[in-house]
Amino acid sequence: MKRTTVAQHAPHRTPSAWGSALRMLGIGVAVVTVAAIGIGGFIAADLALRVSDGAVELEGAPDVAPPSLGAYDGEFAILLVGTDECGAVSKQKLGERCIGEEGIRNDVNLLVHVSPEPRKVSVVSLPRDLMLEVPECTREDGSVASGSSKAAISTVFERAGLSCVAKSVTELSGIDIGFAAKLSFDGVMKITDAIGGVEICVGGTGIRDRHTDIDWDPGPRTVSGYEALQFIRVRKGIGDGSDLARISNQQQYMSRLAKKILSSETLTDVPKVLRLANVVADNVEPSESLANPVRLAQLALALKDVPFDEFKFLQLPTVEDPADANRVVANESAALPMWEAIRTGESMRITGEASNHGGVVAETPAPADTPSSAPSPSPSATEGVVLSDQISGIDLNQDTCSGGRRR
Repeated sequence: MKRTTVAQHAPHRTPSAWGSALRMLGIGVAVVTVAAIGIGGFIAADLALRVSDGAVELEGAPDVAPPSLGAYDGEFAILLVGTDECGAVSKQKLGERCIGEEGIRNDVNLLVHVSPEPRKVSVVSLPRDLMLEVPECTREDGSVASGSSKAAISTVFERAGLSCVAKSVTELSGIDIGFAAKLSFDGVMKITDAIGGVEICVGGTGIRDRHTDIDWDPGPRTVSGYEALQFIRVRKGIGDGSDLARISNQQQYMSRLAKKILSSETLTDVPKVLRLANVVADNVEPSESLANPVRLAQLALALKDVPFDEFKFLQLPTVEDPADANRVVANESAALPMWEAIRTGESMRITGEASNHGGVVAETPAPADTPSSAPSPSPSATEGVVLSDQISGIDLNQDTCSGGRRR
């Protein structure tokens, strides 16, 4: 089977690419707060004010209906962006590694698409070293940023903000993005603490990586706070050491986090839900279309009965950029059928490995290991569009372990 060329990406500031998954958490958390728990009106009003603080208008975004009770009607797409910003907590941990001459980078870019009924959730990770066309964009202050025929996606936030990242991803994917949100380093740690940590799996010979100060033995490990940030930033200590391997490792974290949020253990724990809602309100910067707890509730309710095999975590297929071996460009022949299936709401079959770059190794749980709270398998579990083997990914039924190595 032919493999995509591995790009050994150019060095970036150490604090980078931390974990896409958490944004999805942010979308789901305030949700449970307002809709499922039914907290008092004064709490809801407080959340509304805090979530809407600093909200960004998305240029060219599709119109969305006003927030209302009940699950969101129809399809929708959310762009979740993770920046390399250090806050008060991460500065204490990372020290001088938080200091750099470059501006804020959008190191993690995650497109979440939810289809109309029957619901399917597709989560596509876009590598930070992806080169793509960037359109002309209007910044928050009203000034205009010129377009570029080719630029690294990680530079777009610095160029023109969250709206421009969403506009660029829409042009790449052909998917209209109505909602977006941004989270930084401190939010990763605080959100993971609020949910009580996430159990991950370290495989291989363990992970040792001096860049993230990790020296962990193989086996299960519950990470929270700074350890969660370390885990989703690690690159040199897993797989082939590329950013593409790191994305697969982040997807391990993302899938386990999503299952924990969707579990009855979380949804019935009112104090935990309230802690999560407060942390999200203080750490997530949303688009104006997303800056309403009722809207968050609508979107989360649309996910509650989706079968786990219809939650797909995919990585955009890429090839080495002919102009720069440290960058990648989209593998369009492999990507186009994936984008088309997402747009039309078709089921997809993953034929690539959990990680085409060794970031994780798949585990196939026996039927008895399937959580009792997991939605029933979809009748289309063995049907649908067959994706190229150049597209790595997993669904929520599949657990993975980090492809760890000692360096």
